[in-house]
This record gives sequence, C-alpha cells and structure tokens, in this order.
Amino acid sequence: MVHDVAETRFMTQTQTVFITDYAWPDISIERDIIEGAGFKLIAGPSKPASSEAITALVVEHQPAAIMTCWAPVSAQAIASSKPLKVVARLGVGLDNIAVDAATQRGIWVTNVPDYCVEEVSDHAVGMVLTWARGLLSFDRDVKAGQWNPASAKLRRASTLTVGILGFGQIGRRTAQKLQGFRARVLGYSRHPDPSDALAEPVSLEELLSRSDVVIIHAPLTNETYHLINRERIALMKPGALLVNVSRGAVVDTQALIEALESGHLSGAALDVLEGEPQVPAALLSLPNVLITPHVAFSSDASLTELRTSASEEVVRVLRGERPRQARNLLGERR
Repeated sequence: MVHDVAETRFMTQTQTVFITDYAWPDISIERDIIEGAGFKLIAGPSKPASSEAITALVVEHQPAAIMTCWAPVSAQAIASSKPLKVVARLGVGLDNIAVDAATQRGIWVTNVPDYCVEEVSDHAVGMVLTWARGLLSFDRDVKAGQWNPASAKLRRASTLTVGILGFGQIGRRTAQKLQGFRARVLGYSRHPDPSDALAEPVSLEELLSRSDVVIIHAPLTNETYHLINRERIALMKPGALLVNVSRGAVVDTQALIEALESGHLSGAALDVLEGEPQVPAALLSLPNVLITPHVAFSSDASLTELRTSASEEVVRVLRGERPRQARNLLGERR
C-alpha cells in the first residue's frame, strides 16, 4: 500500500522515540533526523539515570524506540512499552541493554559497530607511546619544578612486544598502527586466523607472558568479566603496561591496584573503569596510572557518524524496514 507524505506523517506522528541519555552537548542531530521523518523525540537527562528511573520514563512515554548511550535499558523497561520496536545503542557495546529480553519480545537491538575504529585505536596507541616515552611523568615533574633528564628510563617502540586482547575491527586497526612503529604484535581472539599478517595469533596465557604491553579491546560479556584477574596479571611480564580501552569490568580493579602497588606492573593506562565515573582513591594516588574519562571513542567526526547512524537505524525500523546493524536475530519478522 502506498501513502502520500501527509498520510505517512499522520500515521507515524504518534510514534515516540525516547533517548535515555547522551554524552554530547545537545541532541540536535537526533532531533533533525527523527522529527524530520515524522516521529516524536523525547529526551531523558543528559547524564545516565538509574534503571528504575529509565523504566519509569518508559512507562510514562510508551516509546516505539529507545535510544541509549550509557543508561541501563533493563528487561523491565523493555516490557513496559507495548509499542516498542527497537532499542538502539548509541555506541558499540551492549552490556547496558537486556538483549535477551528484547529478543524474546521480538524487539530489535541495534548498535553502531564501526564508528570509532580510528579513535579507539588512536587512543590505545597514544597511551602506549605516552608510557614508552615517559610523557606523563615528565610533564608532571617539570610542572612540579623538577628538571632531571638523567632520570629517564624510556623504551624504544620498535623493541616492544604488544599483545592485543580482542582482535576485531578495532584490535586489527591498532595492530596496523603499531606495525608503523615496527613493534612486534601478538593477537588473541576466540577465533584466531593463523594466516593473519597483522599479528601472531597466540593463546591468552602466551600473550600475557610475552607482552611488554597488553591492550584490551574485548567487549564485556559473562565470559570476559574480570578476565584479567590476579592469576592472569601474575602471568604478565614484570614491568609491563596494561591498557584498557574497552570496558572497565574486563579487569579486576583491586587485582590491578595490587600489581601496580607491588611494582609487578610498571603502569596502567585506562579509559574505562569499573563503577565509573567513580574512581578508586588508590588509582588516583598512583603516579604510574593514566586515566581518561571514557572518551576513546570520541571525536567530532566519530560522534557525528554515531548519532546519525543510530538515528537513521531507528527511523528505518519505525518505517517497517529491517535494521542494517541488528545485534539479535528476529528472522524476517519485520
């Protein structure tokens, strides 16, 4: 059946899109796309609210689509909106969405899997170089009135062995960039490719024991929660660096703090933390820890791409089309 524009707008105007939170100054891009397509956009607070607060807002607004950045979209929230058709993640990871509950209800779950490949890999490599060249510690020393080049204990990037835990798109791009510094790259994934020229595929245990630097690019799942624990940190080389630009809970924070305090690890570079935005006092007190506030994904270009792609995906589903980046399998239901 074919509808003219006026009729289509009338049919869709009652469908509401609820954006739970956002990590940018406004929602102008989302509003232009969603309301330009004839749908209604309602926004929650910019900072992520609690699961209970999100559920209450879903009950109130009965959205056909939920877009979420960091806020939790629970099974209860998903069950609370009868017209709900899609939950769209403004990002890559799905650990804040009850994907199984959505699938059981026949609701699409989408994400934007490749918008920040360059940014996150840049961030990881930048953290490695900051450690290798002592940039953070020297900056702090000079600003504190110390000028002591004789204290330098620096590393040549081309002599480093760097292990990448999680060898998807971002891990592979990080490996490509590290090859530009002629570092040796090891890679660990659940489905290794022995012919991969970007990295030597190894077991997790071998990666940890051989690497001067370990970079985590793994998603947070039941299997990866505290994957890097006391036992696995103990396998790492004395003096190694741990870089985490994926999800905080992949690393056991207390085990990491103990390894840093004991000197077993020479440093950690963290863009993500368990329980963020709260930062453990012990991490704040350690001079060999570099922390950024979960911004590895961010740039002007990546945020525009993220917000545009997620919004267009929502419009696609609400118009009755199949999403392009479905993260759950609903067959040909829609």
